Amino acid sequence: MKLSHLLFTCRCLLSSIPNNLTLQLFLSLPSFYIHLAYFILFSAAGFLVLKVSSSSISKPGDLDLFFTSVSAVSVSSMSTVEMEVFSDFQLVVLTVLMLIGGEVFISIFKLQFSKSMISKNHIVYGRSSLDSNSEDKIDVNQIELGLVRINDHTAFRNKLTNKTDVFDTPEEEESKYITKSINYLSHTIVAYFFLAHALCSILIVFYMDSIPSAKQILENKGIKVTTFSVFTAVSSFTNCGFIPTNENMMVFKKFSGLLLIIIPQCLVGNTLFPPCLLIFIYVLKSCTKRPEFGYILSHRSQLGYSHLMCNKKACYLATTVLGFTLIQFVIFVSMEWNNSGAMEGLSSYEKLVATLFQVTNTRHTGELVFDLSTISPAVLVVFIIMMYLSPYTSFLLDGENKGPDGEDKITCTTRKTTWVEYLRFSEPTYLTIFIVLICISERHNLKDDPLNFNVLNIIIEVISAYGNVGYSMGYSCGRRIKSEGECKDAYYGFAGRWSNTGKWVLIIVMLFGKLKCFHKGGGKAWKLL
Repeated sequence: MKLSHLLFTCRCLLSSIPNNLTLQLFLSLPSFYIHLAYFILFSAAGFLVLKVSSSSISKPGDLDLFFTSVSAVSVSSMSTVEMEVFSDFQLVVLTVLMLIGGEVFISIFKLQFSKSMISKNHIVYGRSSLDSNSEDKIDVNQIELGLVRINDHTAFRNKLTNKTDVFDTPEEEESKYITKSINYLSHTIVAYFFLAHALCSILIVFYMDSIPSAKQILENKGIKVTTFSVFTAVSSFTNCGFIPTNENMMVFKKFSGLLLIIIPQCLVGNTLFPPCLLIFIYVLKSCTKRPEFGYILSHRSQLGYSHLMCNKKACYLATTVLGFTLIQFVIFVSMEWNNSGAMEGLSSYEKLVATLFQVTNTRHTGELVFDLSTISPAVLVVFIIMMYLSPYTSFLLDGENKGPDGEDKITCTTRKTTWVEYLRFSEPTYLTIFIVLICISERHNLKDDPLNFNVLNIIIEVISAYGNVGYSMGYSCGRRIKSEGECKDAYYGFAGRWSNTGKWVLIIVMLFGKLKCFHKGGGKAWKLL
């Protein structure tokens, strides 16, 4: 965890500053800028490593390498080059970047940061109380970085600690209990994290060893089975969508067993992460009988981990995810079952599994078993809607998502709304601006190559980048009106044929989508009468 080392160094440098001032400096840092710096830092680092390790034979351009690095860190899987140009070492680098950018990994880091801040508050309070015997309380409810607030609660104290300092006040004791619970929760999430990756990787390796024809595909492409297995497991869990092959998963669409292995991995790391985490904690509580797990389940909001939902909300989320998947499945089967371009050569069983895989990846992994350019526009519109929706979109009864004060229970930040925030645009407005900018930058291609460069294809590319999905229409030489010069069908993203300006705009869209949590609720001052 390079970022944790960086923050630790910064804290050491600030150790000479009075504790109260140091605490204020940390708490005053806007969460948005910390996240933005995080993604830009690792995107730049990934670009440098990819650039240095590139071979002189098939070396992508600098912008394409930076685009790929940003795409991996933002888990967008938008691509401008073919994946098979990357060496085995570069695939490992991309794997690390995807891990670093994954929501579960980032949430673990946030949880550790909140624990360190609680400990810091405990030390500050202890020193001030010993020096002045003051009863003033240090507010630990100002912790930001995308976490919900930590409220006072003193239940289950005796179960969570065996001894207390005679000088400890109730506030100091409470911070100890919360810190210990966060520590157990962190270990639980780390175990969940590694278990999911290890299990999926092992199953893929076992499948490849059991099915020689699937393994032969990798051997023909010069891809190691171990590299493919780990890379695919990480990409699916983080909901990135990169696959080491040029054709993504289209080359494996007949291997239903492999698709069935990957489908759960796409769900447990993103849309179904909260329900699965709850189940995992309940299992640990039942097996270990540890009171800490009971405290975690009884006081979820006090721990400041937004992914740890209440049972009812987790059930609503799971129901919504399954409902969206079922709706897409029915629409896709009814519209594309006899599509000779997409379903050619597949048996009925293979069609069902491939369809389930495809509609599952719409939210939000982005792995492809079908060429989207062969899919009907009606299905593409459904995909656009699903890509736009956030992972935790769920059906809630009126009032279920509101707290006692009428505000949302789970929010990204706890800052007060300012007049500047009221003047911000809504998300659809920003996306419209991005689409217009790309249409302007690609206006010559829109005129000369309208079948490839059309507004629908650009909208899919932009919404896919915003939703960090990775779906793309690709580029087909057969759709060109003017057959001038050499042309090669592109298995990589449609953006690979864009101008440099268009690529830079899409980079901004990917980061904008990754940080969408911080700009939701914009456009409040704009009323359509």
